[in-house]
Amino acid sequence: MILTAMVSMAKDIKTVVVTTQPQMHCASCENKIKGNLRFEKGIKLIDCNIPEQRITITYDADKTNPQNIIQSFGKFGYKATEVKENAQTEKKNKQTRSNKEK
Repeated sequence: MILTAMVSMAKDIKTVVVTTQPQMHCASCENKIKGNLRFEKGIKLIDCNIPEQRITITYDADKTNPQNIIQSFGKFGYKATEVKENAQTEKKNKQTRSNKEK
C-alpha cells in the first residue's frame, strides 16, 4: 500500500535547455531571467550558463511544458529558443536520470 502511494505521488520532472535573444552577458541578465521565471507555475530549478549562452530549466511536466516556459520569456523582454540536444547526448542524460532513480 505504501508503494502505491509513492507511485501516485511521483512527479514527472523534465528539463528543457534554451538560448535567449538578447543574449545574456552579465550577472544582471542572469538575475533578471531567474527572478522572473521563478514565478512561473511548475518551474523547479533554473541554471544559467552565461559563457555557453544556455539556460537549463527543470520543471514539473504535470504543471507546465516547454512551450509555456518559452512564451514566459516574452513577459520580461526576451525571446527564448529551445536547444535540441543530439540523440546521443539525450540518450546519455536519460540513462543518468534512470540510474539516479534506482
